[in-house]
Amino acid sequence: MGIQQLIPRRQASGESHRHSNAGRCEMNATTRFDDDGFLLDPEEWDWQLASHLARHDGIGELSDAHWAVIGELRRHYRGCGGLPAFGHICHLCHLGNYCLDQLFSTPKEAWRLAGLPNPGEEAKAYM
Repeated sequence: MGIQQLIPRRQASGESHRHSNAGRCEMNATTRFDDDGFLLDPEEWDWQLASHLARHDGIGELSDAHWAVIGELRRHYRGCGGLPAFGHICHLCHLGNYCLDQLFSTPKEAWRLAGLPNPGEEAKAYM
């Protein structure tokens, strides 16, 4: 499955992003995040939101490697409904075993940028 199939929809060019006073990124005041920054409704995710969040978080523009990891995380979640072995995601993307640490500040950030739901306190401890 190609990366484009894993990125569900493109946002109309006239839509914009805003930041709330709570430091959470909002998109047209309808995209909502929990206290940890995870989307409350993962169906609202799109490639433009991920790009915006990455810039907001200091990652900058997302590279092909970033998109490959994001796509694999989304594919794994849709197939299994849980956290993958992160080294395996790197392997599937033909990247080094520690690609998440190199591309994102933490696996939690990669998960969040992929628009996936909050995995819970126990799972976050492993991220």
